[in-house]
Amino acid sequence: MSTADQLIIFDTTLRDGEQSPGASMTQYEKVRIAKALERMQVDVIEAGFAIASQGDFEAVKAVADTVKNSIVCSLARVMDADIDRAGEALKGACSARIHTFIATSPIHMQYKLRLTEEEVLARAVKAIKRARRYVDDVEFSCEDAVRSEPDFLCRMIEAAINAGAGTINIPDTVGYAIPERFGALMATLLERIPNADQAVFSVHCHNDLGLAVANSLAAVQQGARQVECTINGLGERAGNAALEEVVMAVNTRQDLFTVNTRLNTKEIVPASRLVSSITGFPVQPNKAIVGANAFAHESGIHQDGVLKFRETYEIMRAEDVGWHTNKMVLGKHSGRNAFKARLDELGITLADDQALQEAFKHFKALADKKHEIFDEDLHALVTDTQKQAEVEVYQLLSLKVCSETGTTPVAMLELKVDGQVKVAESEGSGPVDATFKAIENIANSGTHLELYLVNAITSGTDSQGEVTVRLNKAGRVVNGQGADTDIVVASAKAYLNALNFVLVGTKPHPQTDGV
Repeated sequence: MSTADQLIIFDTTLRDGEQSPGASMTQYEKVRIAKALERMQVDVIEAGFAIASQGDFEAVKAVADTVKNSIVCSLARVMDADIDRAGEALKGACSARIHTFIATSPIHMQYKLRLTEEEVLARAVKAIKRARRYVDDVEFSCEDAVRSEPDFLCRMIEAAINAGAGTINIPDTVGYAIPERFGALMATLLERIPNADQAVFSVHCHNDLGLAVANSLAAVQQGARQVECTINGLGERAGNAALEEVVMAVNTRQDLFTVNTRLNTKEIVPASRLVSSITGFPVQPNKAIVGANAFAHESGIHQDGVLKFRETYEIMRAEDVGWHTNKMVLGKHSGRNAFKARLDELGITLADDQALQEAFKHFKALADKKHEIFDEDLHALVTDTQKQAEVEVYQLLSLKVCSETGTTPVAMLELKVDGQVKVAESEGSGPVDATFKAIENIANSGTHLELYLVNAITSGTDSQGEVTVRLNKAGRVVNGQGADTDIVVASAKAYLNALNFVLVGTKPHPQTDGV
């Protein structure tokens, strides 16, 4: 397949997706997702914003050192320190890219940057040339391109290409574009810019009006050859273009698109579940491609049609995106080697033998509670085990809840707090409310509960419940996750997980300027 025919998939789940409030990921979690993206054969993985924090730098470096078959990218503003930090983080990458950007719209230049057009252009050119000292592959983004003046946009892009940028990204930073006009903008740029043939043109669309995927596809039809997207459409505000929707639209409508991707689409659903498990952002059942109902048929007419000829109501095969009939591969009699082998098949690598032993102990405890252990259970188990190990200020030792009709629920629990056992009891409007109030009787954290969400990991009454708790303390937002067959226990785990992160401060939210 020639370069002209290939649509490059640039995944920014680890960078832009992480900017969803509460979706910050640890280094270990980023590497897990990066490996899943690599198995999917994503072309470019944007691993983070290296200068945002020491943790982000180390995460970008860890992904760069781990990934072998995808380009690893770091975002950087048009500042020397940003460029240098990105270059340092990417030293170990087999293939590396620095992605630098500056705003080009009048509103951003006047009110945010307080720079003239000439000053913005000069800074961009300087940054691109500096980035070329570290890597041959440099991408330049015109932040807020949709609201930029076309003449200046053309001049800026021409200068960026001359300076050495091999990819030019046209972001719809605020989700303002409409497909017809966004496609027309792409066509205009490719036609008017003299050296446009010397670079790959890319798009990065936000979903504020629900049009991120539509805008991305409109640009592809007009000549864009890279789409920047995220798993499950994760991202700040309303999110980004969803990778799974872009890829499957191109694959399904080959009558309209003259491009292909190199993605292994059978890894889409596993990657979706992994990202959901790690971030605590569940996938809505009616979400295209990866939602639980995406290939479900309730209507009798639809069922009859599918049974007679699948294509009557299905435009894609469920198995092509990774849906399959779950089978029980592990149980209470499975040994450690079988457990490790299944983790290896799922692409889950634990830090060391001690981490494996801890995960296996949790697996055995789960197998005693539920007969069938599915892949989703294993993903949740590893995520839950890892989160418990990361911070240990608050640990749940025991929990007892009394709840019956006509009485006020009461929760009694034991926590280990910095090595000391503390006991608390509280009433509440329900068993979960009582549990959270009992925890706060000990923690007195000063946090505000913003979200409480329950999601069944698999079907069945013995399914694990996966709970997400979002806490806010003085504007700092974090998510906590917990999983257990007992939903109240899962709730307590999730609350303590979030509480640990917000108090210890090990997962700062990277709120930075971006495209």
